[in-house]
Amino acid sequence: MENSFGRGRLFHFASGVVGALLAAVFVIGQANAQAYPSRPVKVIVPFGAGSASDITARLLMEKLGESMGANFVVENRVGAGGNIGTDAVAKADPDGYTLAYSAIGPLAINKTLFAKMPYDPETDLEPISLSAVLPNLLVINPKIIPVKNVQEFIAYAKAHPDQINYSSIGIGSSQHLAAVQFELAAGIKMKHVPYRGGPQMMTDLIKGEVPVTFQNIPTVLGPLGTGQVKVLAITTAKRNKVLPDVPTMQEEGVKNFNSSAWFGFVAPKGTPAAIVDKLNAETVKALSDPTLSKRMIEIGAEPSPMSRAEFKAFIAAEVAKWRKVIEDSGVAKVDQ
Repeated sequence: MENSFGRGRLFHFASGVVGALLAAVFVIGQANAQAYPSRPVKVIVPFGAGSASDITARLLMEKLGESMGANFVVENRVGAGGNIGTDAVAKADPDGYTLAYSAIGPLAINKTLFAKMPYDPETDLEPISLSAVLPNLLVINPKIIPVKNVQEFIAYAKAHPDQINYSSIGIGSSQHLAAVQFELAAGIKMKHVPYRGGPQMMTDLIKGEVPVTFQNIPTVLGPLGTGQVKVLAITTAKRNKVLPDVPTMQEEGVKNFNSSAWFGFVAPKGTPAAIVDKLNAETVKALSDPTLSKRMIEIGAEPSPMSRAEFKAFIAAEVAKWRKVIEDSGVAKVDQ
């Protein structure tokens, strides 16, 4: 009886100690979250300065800095279709001070497209929130590609198989895969010329060196205003308020075509839940702010905040969607 009673007391004592420790960890975690951020936060954008991801990232980080009382410093770290910058965050200390503002490529497409990934976007990162969704545009240099609409472009491409070079901001980007979808749907074949960022790509488009591109609205607006480039169609199911006169691919006869770029905010796996929850709450609040929302809409981006669970499910669905597109198209695996 005494031994049994002693063991019982020991069990209750041990349980109490474990409970106290767990409670202490919870309290410390909450305290850390309340104090966070106490120093500048580095946010890696895995694409170049001036790209749509860079532009929307800086808009959001400016707002987060104001609301959270700290500097959110954007660092562009490009390469390997966004994998280099995103991998740097996947391998960073999970303390909330190194985050990624990444995109559809490194968070969904590349998992299938690349033969070997240095990280797994579904298991090595903590989803914070989706940020923005942007349509892609089919853009041409009209001096080099003498067409007025999508059907004329398709006819021109069929008359010049494998002779038309098109650009995107990189292998695995939404623009690259939008072009792959377009080739499949239209029954044409073009040559992909990947770039490391938007500005040089648009310069070469204007020069006529690579006369076709699939690109986001923010990167195209400047050159479009000069008349040096022509937009043939938008890749979403609906027209965009920024370019209301641009028809959709479906309106131009390319059936069931719908492709968008998107950007999302992620942290290294293992970042304390209290910090990730705080970042999610602040991001959702920022993207719901009328001023920030208006600025994003003006460049063609649709603010799209999500809960952490919603964003995790969204990434999983996008991985599956683009796996099918890549496998159906027969696009060769990319070696890093």
